[in-house]
Amino acid sequence: MEKILYEKKYNKTNSEYNIWCAFPGCYSFAMSSLGYLWLYKLMDEDESIKVERVYADSKNTVIKPKDVDAICFSVSFDLDFIYIFQMLEKYNIPLLSKDRNDDMPLVFGGGPTITANPIPYKDFFDFLILGDGEDVNLKVTSILSEMKGQDKKKILEVLSTLDGVYVPTIEQKQVTKATSKINECVYLPILSDEAFFSNMFILEISRGCANCCGFCLASYLNLPVRFAPVENILKTIDLGLQHTNKIALLGAQVSIHPKFKQICQYIYDKIQERPEIEMSISSLRVDAVDDIIIKTLAVGHQKHVTIAIEAGSERLRKVINKNITEEQILNTVKTIRENGLKGVKIYAMLGIPTETQADLEEMIRLAKRVKSENKGFDVSFAFSSFIPKPNTPLQWCGRFDTKELEKRQNFLKKEFHKIGIKASFSSVKWDYWQTVLSRGDDSFTEFILDVYRNGSKLGAFKKASKDRFNPDDFALRNYDLEEVLPWDFIDIRPGKEVLKERNKKLLTQQV
Repeated sequence: MEKILYEKKYNKTNSEYNIWCAFPGCYSFAMSSLGYLWLYKLMDEDESIKVERVYADSKNTVIKPKDVDAICFSVSFDLDFIYIFQMLEKYNIPLLSKDRNDDMPLVFGGGPTITANPIPYKDFFDFLILGDGEDVNLKVTSILSEMKGQDKKKILEVLSTLDGVYVPTIEQKQVTKATSKINECVYLPILSDEAFFSNMFILEISRGCANCCGFCLASYLNLPVRFAPVENILKTIDLGLQHTNKIALLGAQVSIHPKFKQICQYIYDKIQERPEIEMSISSLRVDAVDDIIIKTLAVGHQKHVTIAIEAGSERLRKVINKNITEEQILNTVKTIRENGLKGVKIYAMLGIPTETQADLEEMIRLAKRVKSENKGFDVSFAFSSFIPKPNTPLQWCGRFDTKELEKRQNFLKKEFHKIGIKASFSSVKWDYWQTVLSRGDDSFTEFILDVYRNGSKLGAFKKASKDRFNPDDFALRNYDLEEVLPWDFIDIRPGKEVLKERNKKLLTQQV
């Protein structure tokens, strides 16, 4: 069952332009996706178009496939193309844009994966939205509805004049990333008891991260850092609590909001009136934790909290610009424990550039210290492996090879088992192929198609790359700082020259 939290302003029976707002995944995941549902809301409030949500597991649609004028996909992850292809084939739409005639829907997409590097996927979309979608998406749908029935090439020419719109078939020397203000507090506009986070009201209180870790795509894609006004946040919290008792604050760095303590106090006071209210946050910043934040989480029924330290040694944290000390980490865990939570999950990363065996041993030493100083407290670690992302200072850095990363992973598994701390690890083999896709170029079209046609498993990636290119060139190679990169045509601030300087500064960190 769904609850729509916004007022539908228009009767869409007279709308002539039909759009499918498509999510490359199942319904339950879509209904917990803030960005996807917010863009759907904005389109649903536009009287000029009729929009319908469609998922990978949709059985029936209100708008018949033959009546769809455009399909927009939300693309958050490198492997989303698998579901995009499945959905296009389900409705008999050719995967390549060049094979779609004027009677077929325009297919476009946006999201962090597309914004960072759209080049590997450019031949599958008629156009792509780079950057924040709120404003440019409405400009796009306005043009689409006004130009309905006109020549597709002409429509694309008009769209290519907009900031944030990349049309692969049209020569564009530079495309400026779209950036939206967030004066309005972005929130999950539809609640569902079938969502992955059932009936959870999610609101975005900040966008971007001032820390700008050298590997972090979320930081650099979302600059400048922006904050929703506190008065709008409090009103939005009230809206959500009219419909559910579950609330979650979202942001790459939620606790950096200048009024974060006030927001927590407001929720804390609400919980005193309604003890059934549950509150959660995406993760805590180690150097911005205090009692009121943890107390609010504790009374809000959150048992565990997540912090990200990325590396065990202070030297390696400096390499990625994660400027937190060991004492700050330990004090944060202590504050979490002393204020009533049951445990902490610590995120870290394996294979950071310049990582040595000594850095791994520092991670083990730190883990031992965390455990010994917090006896009886549930401490666990979760490790991903480094993936160089476009438009970050570490985009030029290759990965360690898979055998070396598996060796390091096995060392950590053994040592964490010895000290009795749970540790989970991402698949370094899948992370390898995500790196290949992240740094891909315009030779990838047939490779991606072959991966899909051969089942999209690990073996399919290896088979599809054979005789086409050496995937190590994309995953393991250290790029030259002066090398022309596939995504250089995107104007994303602070810009490539600044990223170069930060790269040099970070990689010269010494013990």
